[in-house]
Amino acid sequence: MKILKDQVAIITGAASGIGRAAALLYAQEGAKVVVSDVDEKQGNEVVEEIKKAGGEAMFFKADISLAEENQKLVDAAIKEYGKLDIAVNNAGIGGPLAATAEYPLDGWQKVIDTNLSGVFYGMHYQVQAMAKNKGGVIVNIASILGAVGTRMSPAYVAAKHGLVGLTKATALEYATSNIRVNAIGPGYILTPLLTNNLDEETLKMVEGLHPIGRLGTSEEVAELILWLGSSKSSFVTGSYYPVDGGYLAQ
Repeated sequence: MKILKDQVAIITGAASGIGRAAALLYAQEGAKVVVSDVDEKQGNEVVEEIKKAGGEAMFFKADISLAEENQKLVDAAIKEYGKLDIAVNNAGIGGPLAATAEYPLDGWQKVIDTNLSGVFYGMHYQVQAMAKNKGGVIVNIASILGAVGTRMSPAYVAAKHGLVGLTKATALEYATSNIRVNAIGPGYILTPLLTNNLDEETLKMVEGLHPIGRLGTSEEVAELILWLGSSKSSFVTGSYYPVDGGYLAQ
């Protein structure tokens, strides 16, 4: 039996990378998937891919850095499928690369608005919908940089650390309401966010930071997102799970 049969899931940032892999896997396991992204073209391509494989999905364009768009996204899921069981808050941006004293102020605001406030806005409305449904699961995609620092990305590091804390706080608040909330900390994963911003030499250097000797794939991260979204992880909440090829063990 498919482990997400009859479940309704929102996945943000689902047009590519980890979000796309999660959307395809969730649909394969029986979920009705609301694919959300700012990239309408690629988002619709993911929906078509799901449908061709016999799954059920719809696309909803949303900029999650805006509170009202998160509300519209949740409303669209309920209008189409009648409920919300799972939310995967995956959408995020890397932001500029600069030291704190030189970091552009508008870049800081954009990263915080998307990577931290955007998840807060999402959960604000997702939890309300799940409470009406007497339960649900939220999976927040943080980063290894939610646990450690790195140079030249103060906004990203701050947002991801904040996201891990936000995940724990929300998990405690709704533990008795049958709403579980967990975070994942991917290492450096072969996604457009990485490959579009790093040259080949830098990618090789980044590979070497992982004891396992390679970069991760979106599909490997999606397997953990699937487990956390399913009843197989029914006693798990308020946790942060690295999926990082040993990066944080060093």
